[in-house]
Amino acid sequence: MRAHAKRVAARRPLYTEELERGLESFFEPRRTTCPWCASWHLSVRLRTGDHVQGKPGTFVVEECLDCGHLFQNPHLSEDGLRFYYRDCYEGLGEGTMARLGSSPLAVRLYRSRARALAPFPRPSRWLDVGTGHGHFCAEARRSHPHTAFHGLDRGQGVELALGCGRVAAAYQGTFTALASSLAGRYDVVSMFHYLEHTTAPRLELRAARTALRHGGYLMIEVPDPRSSAARILGRWWGPWLQPQHLHLIPLHNLCRALEAEGFTVVATDRRGPHVPTDLTSAAANILTALLPSADVPWLPRRPGPFTRGGRALALAAAAPVLLVLFGLDVLLAPLARRTRLSNAYRVVARRD
Repeated sequence: MRAHAKRVAARRPLYTEELERGLESFFEPRRTTCPWCASWHLSVRLRTGDHVQGKPGTFVVEECLDCGHLFQNPHLSEDGLRFYYRDCYEGLGEGTMARLGSSPLAVRLYRSRARALAPFPRPSRWLDVGTGHGHFCAEARRSHPHTAFHGLDRGQGVELALGCGRVAAAYQGTFTALASSLAGRYDVVSMFHYLEHTTAPRLELRAARTALRHGGYLMIEVPDPRSSAARILGRWWGPWLQPQHLHLIPLHNLCRALEAEGFTVVATDRRGPHVPTDLTSAAANILTALLPSADVPWLPRRPGPFTRGGRALALAAAAPVLLVLFGLDVLLAPLARRTRLSNAYRVVARRD
């Protein structure tokens, strides 16, 4: 714990300096039209905070009343993306993400993704965009032993994936900037819970078309904003994941955009991509909002011992409740997968 406190203290001056400049620079100007269809008919769907890290700020998700697209408005600027992503997937949060990425629940999802390509020709090269630490690639190689898996990500995790042997090649940067250098090289491009994080999803689809050979396949998995769970759980629904999710795209919108970019949609699935954590993540979000903050570098000073002790006791008391809710999520998963309670969907599209 002392080592963790030292790491937090070392990061505090940078966060303090950024926060003293105000949150305004973390956001682009608010849009008055839908970024998907340019409609003026917008409605606020929710206002919420950062339930993942508890960093300061209020985030608004608006819904287009014409096409159904949902988007963060105003959305994060480049400075905002750096601020809110820092210490989530890397840095202080790297250990937690590594454990989640190798958990039994995650492995089961990876296998479902790998099997989704079984009806189609076996790929020789597969590019996983937004690969993180490359856990999917390592597991998918069991189902596709003759496939070379390459990873692309903005963060440094992709280099870690290469060093651990989870990917055969690593590209660090944005897909839209790197796509031209990868033109026509891949049989498969995958984007698993990646597209909702991007500032311009249509440009990402175009980049995928560039990187794919003719007849290659694009596989996309994203949260389903039309899920009934989103209505029932409101702002506590886990897949809202503010402020990281900039766009939440209904299935019909994504299919039309793919067709416009020269793809043919060959499969859609709401069963396999469902992640059985809706009740658990909603309860965790509520708990995070109610509890005193942990020792984090975006606080001006370390919380006192009574605050830290109270938080630890509250977490210990809540742990059995979270375990029960996770059991319910798993128990209800077969029903959720067959109904609109499913919280995600997958699309496979062929480049024509």
